[in-house]
Amino acid sequence: MTKSLLRIAGVGLSAFSAMPMVNGQDHRPNILWIIADDLGTDLACYGNSVVRTPNTDLLASGGMTFMNTFTVVPVSSPSRSCLMTGMYPVSIDCNQHRTLNKDPLPAGVVPVTEYFRKAGYWVSNGDATKFGRTGKTDYNFTFDGKLFDGPDWSGRKPGQPFFAQMQIHYPHRPFEADERHPVDPGKVEVSPVYPDHQVTRADFAMYLESVQHADECVGLVLKKLEEDGLIESTIVMFFGDQGRPMVRAKQFLYDEGIHTPLIIKFPDGRSKGKKVSDLVSLADIPATSLKLAGISIPAYMQGQNIFSSKKRQYIFTTRDRMDETVDRMRSVRTKDLKYIKNYYPERPYTQFNMYKVTMYPVLTLMKIMYKKGELSKSQSVFMSPVKEPEELYNLRKDPYELNNLAGDPAYARDLKKLRSVLETWVSTNDKGKYPEDDAEVSYWKDDSEKAYVTKMKSYGLPPDISDEDYLKWWELRLKSKKP
Repeated sequence: MTKSLLRIAGVGLSAFSAMPMVNGQDHRPNILWIIADDLGTDLACYGNSVVRTPNTDLLASGGMTFMNTFTVVPVSSPSRSCLMTGMYPVSIDCNQHRTLNKDPLPAGVVPVTEYFRKAGYWVSNGDATKFGRTGKTDYNFTFDGKLFDGPDWSGRKPGQPFFAQMQIHYPHRPFEADERHPVDPGKVEVSPVYPDHQVTRADFAMYLESVQHADECVGLVLKKLEEDGLIESTIVMFFGDQGRPMVRAKQFLYDEGIHTPLIIKFPDGRSKGKKVSDLVSLADIPATSLKLAGISIPAYMQGQNIFSSKKRQYIFTTRDRMDETVDRMRSVRTKDLKYIKNYYPERPYTQFNMYKVTMYPVLTLMKIMYKKGELSKSQSVFMSPVKEPEELYNLRKDPYELNNLAGDPAYARDLKKLRSVLETWVSTNDKGKYPEDDAEVSYWKDDSEKAYVTKMKSYGLPPDISDEDYLKWWELRLKSKKP
């Protein structure tokens, strides 16, 4: 955005839709999404004093930092399907993580890139670590049209505005050590949901070092934007597709798995350094982006413009099958309370999942400590063979969601209200197929069993290794900081 246009527009981006052309030139803003994979709010600008994130901190200091942003599903493919449509994945049959036969989107629903393209925007999706390379997609739908015009904004016509996504694969597992700026495991804050053990600390330190690599990628993207003379015409949005890749986080509906950063920087520096406490869903990102570009938000979109006067009362999140692991959970969150409904309470939280078994050393640690009775009461709940049908947490008093209040008479009214809110939302929006076709479930079960054997062989380990020997292997691996 040029300074001359800002003087003409006076206040804000609403002027773009009314006056996109000035002196024959297109002055609509570029919209840039920078998306990190599996990023919780573990940034210095969000209060983490151990991690080093200068590029993200600089972005935050010049923009707006949203403190209460949450994904719709704590795993990549449904979350990214939402980001491309502005729709809850359960409402468009995109809710299962990994699908053998993907379906087209429902009639009338199209990817957000279509709206930008029809409005004259160049649309792209690239890899932040290497410009010119296509970035991650991982959507749970098929589309006959063209999703993107290229991997970055370089192929557009002179002066043509762009809608670009730049993907950062960090801090997704396997983690990558940061040899220049190592994180001291002794200084990390260990959440009380996990045992304070050297394995926990080493694993979390490696995660934070991967977060630092993500921050470096943010710097690369911003540098490229500046080199191309686009800083003053681009609205930058930085966020993650879900929360941390930790045992009780990714794939689960606790805040650790759904809370992600969101920073929005305007080229004119408006609301510079402002921290916003409004509840925001990642479903709101597409609608907000369209509005900022002066494009009408489709009536069917379930996300909303986060800059409108209408603020969210509730955050809704869902979890279904993750790879081979069949489960179903739904939650509703306010600023103060969270209600979770577990549809399969007879199944443990820690059902076998190949990805987690082969990537999460703390899971093996907790299995051993649970068998020995060495976990705390709240840690043991997560490792138990069954779940509670309902969970209710006071997030202000219990931010780690350790004390389930669903059976507390003092919270009976809150439980009833949030149960009703969630039931209404589910009855309106949840179009998922339950149970899934047996062939689909069997395919992913067989696939994961083969993948498990292959992965363990790549580690040089037998598939039937004992938990104790497996933990020793993890300890050596973490000590050497191998990914």
